[in-house]
Amino acid sequence: MRIAIYGAGGVGGYFGGALARAGHEVTLIARGAHLAAIRSSGLLVRTPGGDFRTRPAATGDPARVGPADAVIVAVKSLHLPAVCAGIAPLLGPATLVVPLLNGVDAHEVLAPAAGRERTGKGLTRIISEVAAPGEIRHVGIDPYVALAEWDGTASPRAAALVKAFTSAGVEAEVPPDIDAALWLKFLLVCSLGGVCAVCRAPLGPVRSHPETRDLLRRAMEEIAAVAAARGVALEDDAVDAGMAIVDTFPAEGTASLQRDIAAGVPSELDAWSGAAARMGAEAGVPTPVHSFIHAALLPAERAARRAAPAGAG
Repeated sequence: MRIAIYGAGGVGGYFGGALARAGHEVTLIARGAHLAAIRSSGLLVRTPGGDFRTRPAATGDPARVGPADAVIVAVKSLHLPAVCAGIAPLLGPATLVVPLLNGVDAHEVLAPAAGRERTGKGLTRIISEVAAPGEIRHVGIDPYVALAEWDGTASPRAAALVKAFTSAGVEAEVPPDIDAALWLKFLLVCSLGGVCAVCRAPLGPVRSHPETRDLLRRAMEEIAAVAAARGVALEDDAVDAGMAIVDTFPAEGTASLQRDIAAGVPSELDAWSGAAARMGAEAGVPTPVHSFIHAALLPAERAARRAAPAGAG
Protein backbone atom coordinates (compact mmCIF):
# COMPACT_ATOMS: atom_id res chain seq x y z
CA MET A 1 0.00 0.00 0.00
CA ARG A 2 1.29 3.50 -0.83
CA ILE A 3 1.09 5.53 2.37
CA ALA A 4 2.16 9.11 3.10
CA ILE A 5 2.72 10.04 6.75
CA TYR A 6 2.26 13.78 7.23
CA GLY A 7 4.29 14.45 10.35
CA ALA A 8 7.11 12.11 11.42
CA GLY A 9 7.13 12.81 15.16
CA GLY A 10 6.54 10.24 17.87
CA VAL A 11 3.27 8.97 16.41
CA GLY A 12 3.90 9.38 12.68
CA GLY A 13 7.48 8.22 12.95
CA TYR A 14 6.54 5.06 14.82
CA PHE A 15 3.77 4.07 12.44
CA GLY A 16 5.78 5.07 9.39
CA GLY A 17 8.66 2.90 10.53
CA ALA A 18 6.41 -0.05 11.36
CA LEU A 19 4.55 0.16 8.04
CA ALA A 20 7.80 0.47 6.08
CA ARG A 21 9.25 -2.55 7.86
CA ALA A 22 6.12 -4.51 6.86
CA GLY A 23 6.85 -3.78 3.21
CA HIS A 24 4.52 -0.88 2.48
CA GLU A 25 5.65 2.03 0.32
CA VAL A 26 5.92 4.76 2.94
CA THR A 27 6.90 8.39 2.54
CA LEU A 28 7.43 10.55 5.62
CA ILE A 29 6.73 14.28 5.42
CA ALA A 30 9.21 15.68 7.91
CA ARG A 31 11.45 18.70 8.43
CA GLY A 32 14.67 20.03 9.92
CA ALA A 33 17.32 17.87 11.55
CA HIS A 34 14.89 14.97 11.85
CA LEU A 35 14.36 14.90 8.09
CA ALA A 36 18.09 15.16 7.42
CA ALA A 37 18.86 12.25 9.75
CA ILE A 38 16.19 10.02 8.18
CA ARG A 39 17.53 10.75 4.72
CA SER A 40 21.09 10.07 5.80
CA SER A 41 20.75 7.01 8.03
CA GLY A 42 17.14 5.87 7.90
CA LEU A 43 14.69 5.80 10.80
CA LEU A 44 15.62 4.02 14.02
CA VAL A 45 12.62 2.87 16.08
CA ARG A 46 13.31 1.76 19.64
CA THR A 47 10.57 -0.35 21.26
CA PRO A 48 10.23 -2.42 24.44
CA GLY A 49 10.14 -5.50 22.21
CA GLY A 50 13.30 -4.68 20.27
CA ASP A 51 14.75 -1.97 18.04
CA PHE A 52 14.64 -1.81 14.27
CA ARG A 53 15.81 0.50 11.50
CA THR A 54 13.98 1.19 8.25
CA ARG A 55 14.64 3.46 5.30
CA PRO A 56 11.35 4.97 4.21
CA ALA A 57 11.35 7.79 1.70
CA ALA A 58 11.35 11.19 3.41
CA THR A 59 10.86 14.73 2.18
CA GLY A 60 9.88 18.16 3.39
CA ASP A 61 7.92 18.88 0.20
CA PRO A 62 4.64 16.98 -0.39
CA ALA A 63 4.74 18.06 -4.05
CA ARG A 64 7.64 15.60 -4.54
CA VAL A 65 5.54 12.62 -3.40
CA GLY A 66 2.49 12.29 -5.62
CA PRO A 67 -0.90 10.73 -4.83
CA ALA A 68 -1.04 8.07 -2.12
CA ASP A 69 -3.56 5.35 -1.30
CA ALA A 70 -3.74 6.75 2.23
CA VAL A 71 -2.47 9.83 4.03
CA ILE A 72 -1.96 9.54 7.78
CA VAL A 73 -1.93 12.99 9.38
CA ALA A 74 0.10 12.82 12.60
CA VAL A 75 0.97 16.43 13.42
CA LYS A 76 -0.05 18.48 16.42
CA SER A 77 -3.31 20.34 15.97
CA LEU A 78 -1.58 23.71 15.67
CA HIS A 79 0.11 22.48 12.48
CA LEU A 80 -3.14 21.48 10.73
CA PRO A 81 -3.31 24.74 8.72
CA ALA A 82 0.11 23.90 7.23
CA VAL A 83 -1.12 20.40 6.37
CA CYS A 84 -4.20 21.85 4.67
CA ALA A 85 -1.95 24.12 2.62
CA GLY A 86 0.36 21.30 1.53
CA ILE A 87 -1.76 18.16 1.23
CA ALA A 88 -3.11 18.57 -2.33
CA PRO A 89 -0.24 16.77 -4.16
CA LEU A 90 -0.83 13.67 -2.01
CA LEU A 91 -4.46 13.30 -3.05
CA GLY A 92 -5.83 11.03 -5.75
CA PRO A 93 -9.47 10.25 -6.51
CA ALA A 94 -9.59 7.37 -4.00
CA THR A 95 -7.12 8.57 -1.34
CA LEU A 96 -8.23 8.15 2.27
CA VAL A 97 -7.00 10.86 4.66
CA VAL A 98 -6.98 9.78 8.32
CA PRO A 99 -5.96 12.13 11.15
CA LEU A 100 -4.38 10.55 14.24
CA LEU A 101 -4.51 13.55 16.56
CA ASN A 102 -5.62 14.00 20.14
CA GLY A 103 -8.64 16.26 19.54
CA VAL A 104 -12.06 15.44 18.14
CA ASP A 105 -12.38 17.78 15.16
CA ALA A 106 -9.21 17.35 13.05
CA HIS A 107 -11.27 15.74 10.28
CA GLU A 108 -13.45 18.86 10.14
CA VAL A 109 -10.35 21.04 9.74
CA LEU A 110 -8.92 18.81 7.01
CA ALA A 111 -12.11 18.29 5.00
CA PRO A 112 -12.11 21.62 3.09
CA ALA A 113 -8.57 20.93 1.82
CA ALA A 114 -8.78 17.15 1.31
CA GLY A 115 -12.41 16.94 0.25
CA ARG A 116 -15.00 15.40 2.53
CA GLU A 117 -15.22 12.38 0.21
CA ARG A 118 -11.57 11.58 1.01
CA THR A 119 -11.60 12.45 4.70
CA GLY A 120 -11.95 9.78 7.35
CA LYS A 121 -11.80 9.81 11.12
CA GLY A 122 -9.18 8.17 13.29
CA LEU A 123 -7.46 7.93 16.64
CA THR A 124 -4.49 6.16 18.13
CA ARG A 125 -3.26 5.02 21.51
CA ILE A 126 0.50 4.99 21.89
CA ILE A 127 3.18 6.75 23.91
CA SER A 128 6.14 7.53 21.68
CA GLU A 129 8.51 10.41 21.08
CA VAL A 130 11.37 11.68 18.97
CA ALA A 131 14.34 10.73 21.13
CA ALA A 132 16.86 12.29 18.72
CA PRO A 133 16.90 13.28 15.05
CA GLY A 134 16.07 10.14 13.09
CA GLU A 135 15.19 8.17 16.22
CA ILE A 136 11.73 7.29 17.59
CA ARG A 137 11.30 5.81 21.05
CA HIS A 138 8.15 3.83 21.83
CA VAL A 139 7.73 4.40 25.56
CA GLY A 140 4.56 2.49 26.37
CA ILE A 141 1.03 1.32 25.56
CA ASP A 142 0.58 -1.33 22.88
CA PRO A 143 0.00 0.58 19.61
CA TYR A 144 -3.65 0.80 18.60
CA VAL A 145 -5.42 2.55 15.72
CA ALA A 146 -9.14 3.02 15.11
CA LEU A 147 -10.30 4.50 11.81
CA ALA A 148 -13.37 4.78 9.62
CA GLU A 149 -14.91 6.76 6.81
CA TRP A 150 -16.50 10.11 7.63
CA ASP A 151 -19.85 8.37 8.18
CA GLY A 152 -18.27 5.72 10.40
CA THR A 153 -18.43 2.90 7.89
CA ALA A 154 -15.82 0.29 6.96
CA SER A 155 -15.26 0.91 3.25
CA PRO A 156 -12.85 -1.22 1.19
CA ARG A 157 -10.18 1.49 1.44
CA ALA A 158 -10.64 1.78 5.22
CA ALA A 159 -10.43 -2.00 5.52
CA ALA A 160 -7.26 -1.99 3.40
CA LEU A 161 -5.61 0.55 5.70
CA VAL A 162 -6.62 -1.48 8.77
CA LYS A 163 -5.05 -4.53 7.12
CA ALA A 164 -1.86 -2.54 6.47
CA PHE A 165 -1.60 -1.54 10.12
CA THR A 166 -2.28 -5.10 11.22
CA SER A 167 0.46 -6.38 8.91
CA ALA A 168 2.81 -3.96 10.70
CA GLY A 169 2.03 -5.45 14.11
CA VAL A 170 -0.40 -2.71 15.13
CA GLU A 171 -3.79 -3.54 16.60
CA ALA A 172 -6.23 -1.77 14.28
CA GLU A 173 -9.95 -1.82 13.61
CA VAL A 174 -12.98 0.01 12.30
CA PRO A 175 -14.83 0.41 15.60
CA PRO A 176 -18.62 0.12 15.96
CA ASP A 177 -18.86 3.89 16.63
CA ILE A 178 -15.86 6.00 15.63
CA ASP A 179 -17.37 9.19 17.08
CA ALA A 180 -17.85 7.60 20.49
CA ALA A 181 -14.29 6.27 20.33
CA LEU A 182 -12.94 9.73 19.48
CA TRP A 183 -14.84 11.40 22.30
CA LEU A 184 -13.90 8.75 24.86
CA LYS A 185 -10.23 9.37 24.09
CA PHE A 186 -10.82 13.14 24.21
CA LEU A 187 -12.53 12.77 27.60
CA LEU A 188 -9.43 11.05 28.93
CA VAL A 189 -6.55 12.88 27.24
CA CYS A 190 -7.95 16.41 27.37
CA SER A 191 -8.98 16.15 31.02
CA LEU A 192 -5.79 14.47 32.17
CA GLY A 193 -3.51 16.80 30.21
CA GLY A 194 -5.31 19.96 31.26
CA VAL A 195 -5.60 19.16 34.96
CA CYS A 196 -2.00 17.92 35.26
CA ALA A 197 -0.75 20.98 33.37
CA VAL A 198 -2.57 23.45 35.57
CA CYS A 199 -1.48 21.54 38.71
CA ARG A 200 2.13 21.39 37.44
CA ALA A 201 2.36 17.82 38.70
CA PRO A 202 2.61 14.34 37.21
CA LEU A 203 -0.30 11.96 37.23
CA GLY A 204 0.48 10.23 40.53
CA PRO A 205 -0.06 13.20 42.85
CA VAL A 206 -2.99 14.50 40.80
CA ARG A 207 -4.96 11.25 41.08
CA SER A 208 -3.93 10.66 44.71
CA HIS A 209 -5.12 13.91 46.30
CA PRO A 210 -8.91 13.92 46.77
CA GLU A 211 -9.22 17.55 45.66
CA THR A 212 -7.37 17.14 42.37
CA ARG A 213 -8.87 13.71 41.73
CA ASP A 214 -12.29 15.33 41.99
CA LEU A 215 -11.16 18.08 39.62
CA LEU A 216 -10.11 15.44 37.10
CA ARG A 217 -13.46 13.66 37.38
CA ARG A 218 -15.37 16.92 36.92
CA ALA A 219 -13.30 17.70 33.82
CA MET A 220 -14.29 14.32 32.37
CA GLU A 221 -17.94 14.87 33.29
CA GLU A 222 -17.91 18.15 31.36
CA ILE A 223 -16.67 16.49 28.19
CA ALA A 224 -19.19 13.67 28.56
CA ALA A 225 -21.94 16.29 28.81
CA VAL A 226 -20.68 18.14 25.72
CA ALA A 227 -20.51 14.87 23.80
CA ALA A 228 -24.08 14.03 24.76
CA ALA A 229 -25.27 17.48 23.68
CA ARG A 230 -23.63 16.90 20.29
CA GLY A 231 -25.38 13.58 19.85
CA VAL A 232 -22.39 11.35 20.60
CA ALA A 233 -23.42 8.14 22.34
CA LEU A 234 -20.85 7.54 25.08
CA GLU A 235 -21.52 4.72 27.52
CA ASP A 236 -23.19 5.73 30.79
CA ASP A 237 -20.08 4.69 32.69
CA ALA A 238 -17.63 6.57 30.44
CA VAL A 239 -16.34 8.77 33.27
CA ASP A 240 -15.90 5.81 35.62
CA ALA A 241 -14.09 3.98 32.82
CA GLY A 242 -11.87 7.01 32.23
CA MET A 243 -10.93 7.24 35.90
CA ALA A 244 -10.21 3.51 35.99
CA ILE A 245 -7.86 3.91 33.00
CA VAL A 246 -6.12 6.82 34.74
CA ASP A 247 -5.39 4.52 37.69
CA THR A 248 -3.49 2.12 35.40
CA PHE A 249 -1.01 4.71 34.12
CA PRO A 250 2.49 5.17 35.62
CA ALA A 251 2.52 7.63 38.51
CA GLU A 252 5.30 9.65 36.90
CA GLY A 253 3.37 9.99 33.64
CA THR A 254 2.77 13.38 32.02
CA ALA A 255 0.75 14.49 29.01
CA SER A 256 2.19 16.15 25.91
CA LEU A 257 0.22 19.34 26.67
CA GLN A 258 1.75 19.49 30.12
CA ARG A 259 5.28 18.91 28.80
CA ASP A 260 4.90 21.56 26.11
CA ILE A 261 3.56 24.17 28.54
CA ALA A 262 6.42 23.44 30.96
CA ALA A 263 8.98 23.66 28.16
CA GLY A 264 7.62 26.97 26.90
CA VAL A 265 6.80 25.67 23.41
CA PRO A 266 3.47 25.93 21.55
CA SER A 267 0.97 23.32 22.73
CA GLU A 268 -2.43 21.93 21.80
CA LEU A 269 -4.22 23.94 24.48
CA ASP A 270 -6.72 25.44 22.01
CA ALA A 271 -7.62 21.99 20.65
CA TRP A 272 -7.98 20.44 24.11
CA SER A 273 -9.52 22.45 26.95
CA GLY A 274 -10.03 25.41 24.61
CA ALA A 275 -12.08 23.23 22.26
CA ALA A 276 -14.01 21.68 25.14
CA ALA A 277 -14.96 25.14 26.38
CA ARG A 278 -15.84 26.37 22.88
CA MET A 279 -17.97 23.37 22.00
CA GLY A 280 -19.63 23.52 25.40
CA ALA A 281 -20.59 27.15 24.81
CA GLU A 282 -21.96 26.26 21.37
CA ALA A 283 -24.07 23.47 22.88
CA GLY A 284 -25.19 25.44 25.94
CA VAL A 285 -23.25 23.13 28.30
CA PRO A 286 -21.29 24.76 31.15
CA THR A 287 -17.60 23.82 31.25
CA PRO A 288 -16.18 25.65 34.27
CA VAL A 289 -13.19 23.33 34.74
CA HIS A 290 -12.03 23.39 31.13
CA SER A 291 -12.78 27.10 30.80
CA PHE A 292 -10.58 27.74 33.83
CA ILE A 293 -7.79 25.48 32.54
CA HIS A 294 -7.81 27.25 29.17
CA ALA A 295 -7.78 30.71 30.76
CA ALA A 296 -5.09 29.80 33.32
CA LEU A 297 -2.71 28.37 30.72
CA LEU A 298 -3.43 30.88 27.95
CA PRO A 299 -0.77 33.48 28.95
CA ALA A 300 1.98 30.83 28.82
CA GLU A 301 0.62 29.50 25.53
CA ARG A 302 0.57 32.93 23.89
CA ALA A 303 4.08 33.67 25.13
CA ALA A 304 5.29 30.36 23.64
CA ARG A 305 3.69 31.16 20.29
CA ARG A 306 5.31 34.58 20.20
CA ALA A 307 8.70 33.04 20.93
CA ALA A 308 8.39 30.15 18.48
CA PRO A 309 10.61 30.30 15.38
CA ALA A 310 8.85 30.96 12.09
CA GLY A 311 7.26 27.77 10.79
CA ALA A 312 7.28 26.08 14.19
CA GLY A 313 3.59 26.72 14.73
